[in-house]
Amino acid sequence: MFTTEALICVGIMMLLLLMGVPIAYALLFSSATMGLIAFGAVALQKIGWTTFYLLYNLLWTPLPLFTLMACIIAETSIGEDLYRAARNWFSRIPGGLIVTSVMGEAAIAAALGASAPTILAVGKVAVPEFERYKYDRGISIGALLCGGVLGPLIPPSTTMIFYSVLTNVPLGRLFIAGIVPGVILACMLSATAILLCVRNPALGGTKVEAVSWGNRFSSLKRVWPIVVVGTCVLGSIYMGVATPTEAGGFGCFIVLVVAVAFFGLRFKGLFRAAKEAALLNATLMLTFVAAVFFTYMVGSSDLALDLAKLVKSLNIPPIAVIIFIQIVLFILGCFIDGITIMLLTIPLFAPVAQALGFDLLWFGILYVTNMEIGLITPPMGINLFLVRSTFNVPTSELIRGMLPFLFTLVVFLGIMVAFPQFSTWLPGMMIGR
Repeated sequence: MFTTEALICVGIMMLLLLMGVPIAYALLFSSATMGLIAFGAVALQKIGWTTFYLLYNLLWTPLPLFTLMACIIAETSIGEDLYRAARNWFSRIPGGLIVTSVMGEAAIAAALGASAPTILAVGKVAVPEFERYKYDRGISIGALLCGGVLGPLIPPSTTMIFYSVLTNVPLGRLFIAGIVPGVILACMLSATAILLCVRNPALGGTKVEAVSWGNRFSSLKRVWPIVVVGTCVLGSIYMGVATPTEAGGFGCFIVLVVAVAFFGLRFKGLFRAAKEAALLNATLMLTFVAAVFFTYMVGSSDLALDLAKLVKSLNIPPIAVIIFIQIVLFILGCFIDGITIMLLTIPLFAPVAQALGFDLLWFGILYVTNMEIGLITPPMGINLFLVRSTFNVPTSELIRGMLPFLFTLVVFLGIMVAFPQFSTWLPGMMIGR
């Protein structure tokens, strides 16, 4: 397909999205129409081949397994137990409950893999505690909102699965690449909360009652489910024992056994979890089919190649190109949801990054981080409005409170750009990589 047709294809898709057409239909209609014009009837055959290939491709099969695992966990009190354990350890330091919520999000992220469920799982326990101890509502819930970025950054991650399918980067290595950046971000967000509350103690409300060392250690007994699940899933991938799909299936089995044996999960709760996972996966599967076909049609043109040649001809430092791409993605994130941005830009930007000699594994961590920042930036911040409506916080107050943590996220993204080793070191140590 010629570059002109590719640009028209992207333009049609954007127009349909602005008209409110669901993303899967917008992708499929635009790519099928322009593919038919450029290639003829073979483009329609390609839709069938793409669907068959995708449904029998192990690259995307971890998604339904990890989604089911997250839905089963949501039916238990694992999130509440994690928060209470973290509260016993961090509540006495300045801004301790905020640090507790961030660390709770980091821990639960190892099982849920998405930002919104991570925020809600911790928030339903953390927000009443914020109110009880008179924490500043904007700062505390703003930190909770920004901590949601840890959900997709610490594996497993739905966003990483999308990126892996669109770029053919090994999903197992991509999962492992998110661990070190996730730990760094959790520490940076926690440090931000501590500094704010040291500077202005009123933000941290009243002091939480002291917790004995005995109670602190005893609370760790309730953390073992996440430790077991995280070790089984990520450990098996890291050691080369299992593929992400096999690890997802094993994780589902472990979570199901734990939920039934230790958290009283019964058929009614399991049915709810299975139904929610099925509906979500059916929607994502249709979007996947449309996205892969759209990526193929746009990638068949010389658009990405022309863009890479143009960038090389400008004789600007390669790292400046990466920074420019991050700025573009950040701006797009203010107006378009992350999945749409990935589908639109990865076929263009990933070849450019690869042509400039950059590791697409590292580039993926930048993408995941930037997409999640977009979910909290107005005017289209989906998580921003989810938190506002769920916890009944005025938008202006929530934005004011999250700004220091948003700044921390931008600084973190800059650090990841400057030091690729944080993303590539651990995957480089994988067994059987």
